[in-house]
Amino acid sequence: MSADEFRRAAHEAVDWVADYLERVESLPVLSTVEPGAVRALLPAHPPENGEPWAAIFADLDRVVLPGVTHWQSPNFFGYFPANSSGASIVGDLISSGLGVQGMLWSTSPACTEIETHVLDWLVELLGLPEQFRGNGVIQDSASSATLCAILAARDRVNPAIDRSRLRAYTSNQAHSSVEKGIRVAGLRPEQLRLVDVDDEFALQPEALAAAIADDLVHDLVPFLVVATVGTTSSGAIDPVAAVVEVARRNDVWVHVDAAYAGSAAVVPELRPLLNDGLDGVDSWCFDPHKWLLTNFDCDVLYVADRSALISSLSVLPEYLRNAASESGSVIDYRDWHVPLGRRFRALKLWFVLRHYGAVGLRAHITRHVESAAWFAAQVDADARFDRVAPANLSLVCFAHRDGDAASEQLLRAVNATGEAFLTHTRLHDRYVIRVAIGGTNTERAHVEGLWSLVSRLA
Repeated sequence: MSADEFRRAAHEAVDWVADYLERVESLPVLSTVEPGAVRALLPAHPPENGEPWAAIFADLDRVVLPGVTHWQSPNFFGYFPANSSGASIVGDLISSGLGVQGMLWSTSPACTEIETHVLDWLVELLGLPEQFRGNGVIQDSASSATLCAILAARDRVNPAIDRSRLRAYTSNQAHSSVEKGIRVAGLRPEQLRLVDVDDEFALQPEALAAAIADDLVHDLVPFLVVATVGTTSSGAIDPVAAVVEVARRNDVWVHVDAAYAGSAAVVPELRPLLNDGLDGVDSWCFDPHKWLLTNFDCDVLYVADRSALISSLSVLPEYLRNAASESGSVIDYRDWHVPLGRRFRALKLWFVLRHYGAVGLRAHITRHVESAAWFAAQVDADARFDRVAPANLSLVCFAHRDGDAASEQLLRAVNATGEAFLTHTRLHDRYVIRVAIGGTNTERAHVEGLWSLVSRLA
């Protein structure tokens, strides 16, 4: 492909994406294709000869769009958001064009140094502890960040100790990635203890202390606690300061998963809710790709002391040796995560921070928090519904008072309209509808439209 051919194709692609983002609100949010429908539209065999771009682009509308659930729709209220933005898309495009493999500082110094610097910006923007400066790294997801924390915590334990004695702890509301990470780290599922939560679904420090004490009595070795700031089911916020106090009595690594909620710390007024106790944790992560206008995938992991992480993950074959690395004056991010290779993800985050600035990012978060508070107030005022969890940020959880069947029927009815998309969970053994507000272009009008739809169909 010549430069001119690339220009023509890229211009057409950018126009297509821009047109898509302009019209996405008019599309049914949830894809309704049957299993196998997309594959049925594809040829059975790969093309023998290259096809014209016109035919390839035509299949975006014919094949791809019918099978897409529109995460960028302002009426997408399911799971947590997977934000995108023009600034992020452009940054990702340039990253793809550069084609950097940033495994070492020497393989592209800009890839490493921009990442380190932008993540230091985020320490300031989010009001994080100063020990995180210079100790941040971009991962693909919070699942990978949690795995890295598990590996670093595991390998910090005296190697003479039988690993079958190790025990980790998290709340029974924590993300499934904690259990998966334990398994990937070579430990058994039963080596992770799920700790009880309080009436607001936050981990109980007393229950954590009791679980650790019980394991010590049985000659087991506590090595990790994973606290959550913004659980998936309810948005619950574990009391990190109290968790740290319990963990420190036994030199237990504390990792905080703030994948969804961490972005909200750009708003100073929200930091007391989100950042309490972080000066005592060993690692902390959040997903800019959820609520900070940066398209998937982009998770940020900070560690208080990088040495444990690097010690756990560093392998140095001869073909990676180089003068810059051996000088000790540079960061080689290959030692900070599981894969050797890494994309220039920092570029899209850099573009987002520069385009929106702190003021724009705060406005983005604030309008969603205020819209969630408005929606929660409508639920509270309606005799047909119970709000099942606090609405501290942008997640509202509610249930129909007529029971699980009524709640499930309501959710299905909303999704069937194509006008909005909701998901569910179970809390206090009730079927609960989740409303996750956070789309790039979600405004109060969309939230009001959702309430009107819910109210009408209930």
